[in-house]
Amino acid sequence: MTEATRRAAPRRIYIDQTHLRGHVTGIERVTLDLFAPDSLGPHEIRPVASGSLPGMIATQQVGLPLRTVLDRDALFLFPGFPPGPLCAVAAARCLLYVHDTFLLTRKEDLSLRSRLYMSPSFALALRWCPNLFVNSRTTGEAVRAVCARSARVALLRPAVRDAFGLGGLTGPASYEAGTTLRLLAIGTIEPRKNYPAALALTAALNRAGVPAELHLVGRVGWGRHDFLQDPPTFLHRHGYLPDAGLRSLAASCHLLLCTSKAEGLGLPLLEVQHGGLPVAAPDDPVFREVLGASGLLIRPEDPEAAARILAAWIAAGGLSRAARASRGNVARWNAAADADAGRFRRFLTGDGAAYDAAESVVRPHAPV
Repeated sequence: MTEATRRAAPRRIYIDQTHLRGHVTGIERVTLDLFAPDSLGPHEIRPVASGSLPGMIATQQVGLPLRTVLDRDALFLFPGFPPGPLCAVAAARCLLYVHDTFLLTRKEDLSLRSRLYMSPSFALALRWCPNLFVNSRTTGEAVRAVCARSARVALLRPAVRDAFGLGGLTGPASYEAGTTLRLLAIGTIEPRKNYPAALALTAALNRAGVPAELHLVGRVGWGRHDFLQDPPTFLHRHGYLPDAGLRSLAASCHLLLCTSKAEGLGLPLLEVQHGGLPVAAPDDPVFREVLGASGLLIRPEDPEAAARILAAWIAAGGLSRAARASRGNVARWNAAADADAGRFRRFLTGDGAAYDAAESVVRPHAPV
């Protein structure tokens, strides 16, 4: 069998799923959806799981590197945690999916485990792994700034399904001036999500005469969160909600508010748009890429100004316009994701031209 024939044949692909334990949130949903066996057919998919934290570490640092030596024809896909350094012995067969570069750029907001374990492995992997796949062009630009110049940085945007079953909604809850504006925020309570900014904006709305309350969905993660000790009366915490519970809550809200300091994608922004829910998010590159013209971009670091902009936007019919644009934006994103998935399938079968097109990769910047 020639090398070309061998590569064109179905491959064994080991997928590191050792991080899939407990609640399923954004990164886990991408792993399960984007790299589902039926999406990667006809290749033979072998998930690698772990039932405990020690087991996860042992598998990532020893078990998977050992498999790369024992199964020299297989590919190894890492869609969550970065691969252990010993996987570098099979670098050409390792595929790393990067959700963001937060582990390197915002170490002050990381948990101790992330700083000591994940960040060093991630930094090393970006140096030795030649095949890097990213969830947005914004993430790709950030990866390109720190990875090896010879590495391929290819777009593999995830298609965003209606995870919460919002497609049957006619749109957001009806809103009239003077009634309570119900803001929804989704995500683990941790420093990166910057929930104090969401609280400050909601407080500014109330001071400006726009009654508002913030409904926060997400488990408590790492970090210190003073607002949990003495929460304002307008904050309603819902913890981790199953999909049906989140659907019911989203149907009663008027707007999804995101104040995150850093995201590689911001999956919930697109997920709620299946239900026509308007979105307000920081005026940063990734949110401009993800939302296009469908949402409202604000500066959360200036809550008074953000509240004025939001109130004026609502008074001018912004909620209705954004509701109409939301589903079209999801369709736009998913069309791009489908094209990315097709290129990825071609790549897995050994098609060397799969990433020749400029729109499919993030190329190195020209030397200064």
